[in-house]
Amino acid sequence: MIQLKRIYETPSSTDGARFLVERLWPRGVKKSSLEIDAWLKDATPSADLRQWFHHDPARWDEFRRRYLAELRQHPPSWLPMLEAARRGTVTLLYSSHDCEHNNAVALKEFLIQNLYAEKLSDL
Repeated sequence: MIQLKRIYETPSSTDGARFLVERLWPRGVKKSSLEIDAWLKDATPSADLRQWFHHDPARWDEFRRRYLAELRQHPPSWLPMLEAARRGTVTLLYSSHDCEHNNAVALKEFLIQNLYAEKLSDL
């Protein structure tokens, strides 16, 4: 299972492996107090794509398309999350106020697609 959680929410025993999927460290969060397994900056959208998107829901579909294309070009950036998801629950941590239009939502979709593709190829 892959779930999403805002970085400001309290960690839970059901979170499993926790990955911060933000390019920049979240405001107001001390590194020493954050319970994460890894900060995967390279699995986030490029600076150019983030600036173009600027959290504009009208650009969401195009943002997703471009971001997923970036991810396909850099498997080492997201493979740790996929490997963790094979073993159990993974929680992707993000800081965006918009819970529906952010890179963690698109990344979750991408990881799930890859998990299902693996299962289908095993059949």
